Amino acid sequence: MILHSQASKLSGTIDIPGSKSHTIRAIAIATLAEGTSVLHKPLLSDDTESAIIAAKAMGAKVEFKKHKLVIEGIGNQDIPDNIFIDVGNSGTTLRIFTAIAATRNKRVTFDGDHSVRQRLMTPLFDALKNLGAHIVSENDKCPFSISGPVTGGKTEIDGISSQFLTALLFATPLIEGDTEITVNNLHEKPYVSITLDWLNKQNIRYTNKGLNYFAVQGRQKYTSYDARIAADFSSATFAVCAAAITQSELLITGLDFNDYQGDKAVFGYLEKMGMEIEHTNNGVKVSANDLKGCELDINDTPDALPALAAAACYAQGKTVLANVKQARLKECDRIAAMATELSKMGAKVEEMPDGIIIEGSPLIGTAVHGYHDHRMVMALALAGMGAKGITSIDTAEAISVTYPSFIDEYKKLGA
Repeated sequence: MILHSQASKLSGTIDIPGSKSHTIRAIAIATLAEGTSVLHKPLLSDDTESAIIAAKAMGAKVEFKKHKLVIEGIGNQDIPDNIFIDVGNSGTTLRIFTAIAATRNKRVTFDGDHSVRQRLMTPLFDALKNLGAHIVSENDKCPFSISGPVTGGKTEIDGISSQFLTALLFATPLIEGDTEITVNNLHEKPYVSITLDWLNKQNIRYTNKGLNYFAVQGRQKYTSYDARIAADFSSATFAVCAAAITQSELLITGLDFNDYQGDKAVFGYLEKMGMEIEHTNNGVKVSANDLKGCELDINDTPDALPALAAAACYAQGKTVLANVKQARLKECDRIAAMATELSKMGAKVEEMPDGIIIEGSPLIGTAVHGYHDHRMVMALALAGMGAKGITSIDTAEAISVTYPSFIDEYKKLGA
């Protein structure tokens, strides 16, 4: 699908959909729990559908009723033998359910789309093998099969993706032995805080030294729950950046700034660049006139890089988005991809090993590539909202991975 974007002036209110990070974690815990869990206002997208597919493959019963998911978990029961799980484009589902599969003694095979087949898995594989998992893979990537059960002990994990640590933390409470996890090179720390919040609500017993060491007790279990899924700050990133690019005023609703999601920091980033951010009883009012470039460390918010890069094109002076080398390991190399596509539109861009430097300058609409990456497509659509002429973005169907209502919602705002 080709998405066309052109100069726009936005106004109105936008209600942010549920968090992908919370929804997938909630589905995973509900799958493993004894009893029936209810998830209110979950995100329904391609990625969360992948998590539902994985849950069903494991034996959970999943039903959608009036804006809520009802999941009957498997508890400690056996899973079917020779399960095959296609995770589509969902790296989060892949990593979490890989570790879950390692807690059982049956073989589970995982695969996904072209993008997922390129995603790094070696750190998680190595950590699980240290605990007793058996993995068969030609290149340490999808497709692969895994079987357990892992039995506890000591292991290490490279935290270049926080999803590796999240996967271990979800799986290790279920195994027979206790587990010690040493964490190296951890990025995206707020995502681990989201995971720990779910574990704490489940009364999972563990001790930790910051985020660098965890001792997790085995022989625990998850219990069913009834919870509302928090709104997604990653999706809200596009709203606040769209307001910045189009010099518009928007009211953004549904967000909980007490939540652990790292992308809430984006509001602070834009405020530092000169945007007006006002918290009201009805939501967050955002407006912008002239943005000024600045240097930002976005290690905790790698998913925000594409939208922030688009917004930086409309700021006066130089913007540096730094310390985010893990952005190269997402659905595509987002640093290289944004540098390439914004350059096509006339942006002055310099690529760094761990980030991107952008000198504010007028953009001109042209044909750009979306890389089958939902955040790339949406960020380039935002860039087009401030450009002269029409910007045409291919592979726009990728939006459905996390934000199926994006086009309709932004049209309502005037895009």
